[in-house]
Amino acid sequence: MLKFSIGPLSVPDDKSLFFIAGPCLIESREMAMEVAAELHACCSAMAVPCIFKGSFRKANRSSGSSFTGIGDVAALEILAEVRERFSMPVLTDVHERQDIALAARYVDVLQIPAFLCRQTDLLVAAGESGLAVNIKKGQFMAPEDMALAADKVAQTGNSRIMLTERGTSFGYHNLVVDFRGIARMARAGYPVVYDATHSLQLPSAANGVSGGEREFMLPMARAAVAAGVQAIFCEVHPDPDNARSDAATQIALRDFPGLFLQLQKLHACLQSL
Repeated sequence: MLKFSIGPLSVPDDKSLFFIAGPCLIESREMAMEVAAELHACCSAMAVPCIFKGSFRKANRSSGSSFTGIGDVAALEILAEVRERFSMPVLTDVHERQDIALAARYVDVLQIPAFLCRQTDLLVAAGESGLAVNIKKGQFMAPEDMALAADKVAQTGNSRIMLTERGTSFGYHNLVVDFRGIARMARAGYPVVYDATHSLQLPSAANGVSGGEREFMLPMARAAVAAGVQAIFCEVHPDPDNARSDAATQIALRDFPGLFLQLQKLHACLQSL
């Protein structure tokens, strides 16, 4: 599997899982710093790599009235402050080519949302930025076809690519995870991430917003670790029920250490086999 670095992090890490974690959306500086401090403390205590994530703007909303952000530059400056203050690489989503030049000034990883994973111009522009690129598998995509999405980035000369499993549409308002897909995506030669948040969504199922089944996060994440992922993606919020986006699937900040510890123990057990 291809290995590369993101700031001080080696991806994948030979000794442990790494985590991509943080709030769905940057709602305020105070909230972002609270989450970043806890994640940094938790991961540093066990020398586990962590990338802080936060969307600077949410373009994919069920309803036109949904909250989309506090302003692009304001949110990106908060992400840059997290990177500086906690020495953690930071990740954000990009939705259009013009987002990339702006976001690249502040972050270390560009994330391609699942519903845009076939957008050639966006993938090429992300690759040309030189930053690491995390491509989420579309809910409509066969896992082996993600090699084609990765190749669009790699053809720019940028092979710092991750592929993320986040569930597949199963009828209306429902997603399922086929864990065979993790092994199939890994054949492309890039690190595979499991999105423990969005794979639990019930898209647009809650009166104009996405619902979800947060209670299944731990067993699903355990299954992903057992299936061989290199990293876990999860969204973390101090008060998920009152989050401005993905309220039904973000994990409470107080619950992250327990999830983190269980998954690390499982990964260590598997490494000993």
